[in-house]
Amino acid sequence: MSQRPDLDHLSPDQLRALAAALFDRVEHKDRTLVHRDAVIEKLTHEVAILKRHQYAQRSEQRDAAQGSLLDELVDGDLAAIEAELAQLTADDAPAPPKKQPRRAPLPPELPRTLIHHEPENTQCRCGCQLKRVGEDISEKLDYVPGEFTVERHIRGKWACKQCDTLIQAPAPAQVIDKGIPTAGLLAQVLVAKYSDHLPLYRQERIFGRAGLTIPRSTLAAWVGNGGVQLQPLVDALRDILLQRNVLHADETPVSMLAPGKKKTHRAYVWAYCTTPFSDLNAVIYAFAPSRAGAHARTFLGDWQGKLVCDDYSGYKAGFGNGITEIGCMAHARRKFYDLHQTHKSTLAAQALEYIGQLYQIEREAKDLPPDKRQSIRDKKARPIADALHQWMLAQRQKVPDGSGTARALDYSLKRWKALTRYLDDGAVPIDNNRVENQIRPWALGRSNWLFAGSLRSGQRAAAVMTLIQSAKLNGHDPYAYLKDVLTRLPTQKNNAIDELLPHNWKPTVISCRAPDDRLSHRSYPLLAARDLIAQFIQEQRDGYQTA
Repeated sequence: MSQRPDLDHLSPDQLRALAAALFDRVEHKDRTLVHRDAVIEKLTHEVAILKRHQYAQRSEQRDAAQGSLLDELVDGDLAAIEAELAQLTADDAPAPPKKQPRRAPLPPELPRTLIHHEPENTQCRCGCQLKRVGEDISEKLDYVPGEFTVERHIRGKWACKQCDTLIQAPAPAQVIDKGIPTAGLLAQVLVAKYSDHLPLYRQERIFGRAGLTIPRSTLAAWVGNGGVQLQPLVDALRDILLQRNVLHADETPVSMLAPGKKKTHRAYVWAYCTTPFSDLNAVIYAFAPSRAGAHARTFLGDWQGKLVCDDYSGYKAGFGNGITEIGCMAHARRKFYDLHQTHKSTLAAQALEYIGQLYQIEREAKDLPPDKRQSIRDKKARPIADALHQWMLAQRQKVPDGSGTARALDYSLKRWKALTRYLDDGAVPIDNNRVENQIRPWALGRSNWLFAGSLRSGQRAAAVMTLIQSAKLNGHDPYAYLKDVLTRLPTQKNNAIDELLPHNWKPTVISCRAPDDRLSHRSYPLLAARDLIAQFIQEQRDGYQTA
């Protein structure tokens, strides 16, 4: 430790030199403290985010599905409490007056089983015979686990005794030739695996409980064959998707078993979909062994349009080849949201308020045509965005480098041009949430089947999930869609393949022209079947009465 100088014996020049040295030391310590505080804030911010991701809810707000689960628990508890109270007070309090039930009637198309409850004795105590004057009807919903049925195709042989000619109707075309599954069973396996995320070993057990154990090796063969047959639909959908001028893109990791090894490595699923404002509802998944940007460039090919994406560098190469980058405002908002959650930052709260105003304008204009949406954005959103930009620039001057606040501001400022390009085109969305929602089924699936067995199996999963998710986007039941498509696909002409794409698909309805049509191998809606049976029965009755 240096000895303190005696200030009384120092000359004026020595005092000046000492003061200058002290000022330098104080200034250096101030800079060190500012840097240290910035590093501490950054590390604290990162630790808080990691803790929240590890132990707390990751979404910025509670998911609707999670809320429904909580509602189910609450409703169940309330019903149990009310039942217990009713039991405790049954002997003490008079029964409350009956109220008209408010539940909706059960769907009329569900098959009904009639169960009659009649008195054992219809003789009155006075000796007279009782007469039926009415009835009360109540309905209860029942469920029978799935059970197998067999389609027995009988093909008659017709021969001529004179010329020995033999004719026979051709066998109906099937997706799997000489296989036992119908289109309905194959659709069930595919939907259960890729929509309900049930691995094949679980389906094997389910089928066993239904009365017939199908080995998972057989199920896997069906899945592989079905994926191959459905691939032309995915290729046709990709060509139509790339005709749109604005697309979303995102990617998510999926573990894949390395060939010849018992270890997995990280592969990726790339998702491309149309915007909420497009006339086409479609999403296409592409499975790739890595996250290299070359996979995105291979999929997009010569496409030149506006791509809504995050800040991943894999998309950057395409931006120099005619593709326009559209930034995601939700990603920018998320940086400030994390900052506010960890530090209760007033600066982050103010940024969230500005961005919230931009989203409120989008909610008001979401159902308008692009030109009117563009007009509203010019009038209302652009002034707010300009004010937000100037505010961010001013705040950045006050914030030390390296802090969590600086990182949140830098993310938006460096990408500001891309983030605000949506203001120039009413057909462009404000964020990339559309495709992120389409990525979520993969996150749910990988928690069930854990990893893809190979690159081919990953690509097959991507193809089938493309059709299933696109069917959902168009409001179709994926099972009904796949069943009808797999029925029609073997005889569908190549130049009419677009009729089977999810956005063009219409379920097959069988006409009721004659009784001979009633046994067609094609699927048809339940109501059409009921009308067909009723017509056939009536025709038989008419024929009997005529005879």
